Amino acid sequence: MGIVLDSSVLIAAERAGKNPRQVIEEIAVSLGDTEATLSVVTITELAHGIERADSGARRTTRERFLKELLREISVEPVTTAIAIRAGRIDGGLQAQGQRVPLADLLIGTTALELGYSVVTQNVRHFEMIPNLDVKRIL
Repeated sequence: MGIVLDSSVLIAAERAGKNPRQVIEEIAVSLGDTEATLSVVTITELAHGIERADSGARRTTRERFLKELLREISVEPVTTAIAIRAGRIDGGLQAQGQRVPLADLLIGTTALELGYSVVTQNVRHFEMIPNLDVKRIL
């Protein structure tokens, strides 16, 4: 069993001054030695944060974190199977009056397709995705 890391975990780590290797090692210790990966959507969210940095120093720190992260962990694409599954889940949830933001839906569906859990600091959206194992890390 493995885990897909949500951007909330990575953003909190970067803000705390940790590097990607430290984050991955801490999670491995906390959850047991398990395979960790990212959704390509998480890369989009982190790149978004780089552009929104409020200073040149902050931007540089975020860029360095993302570059180091990409050297440390694999990144899963959004495949056709993931897209179909996400669309079906989204349709079912909306029919019940629930809405999960597209980014979280794709990250969660990536985990489902892999048979993995999602590790996040923001469980609210992920818990709405049926059959998804959600692990909260503070």
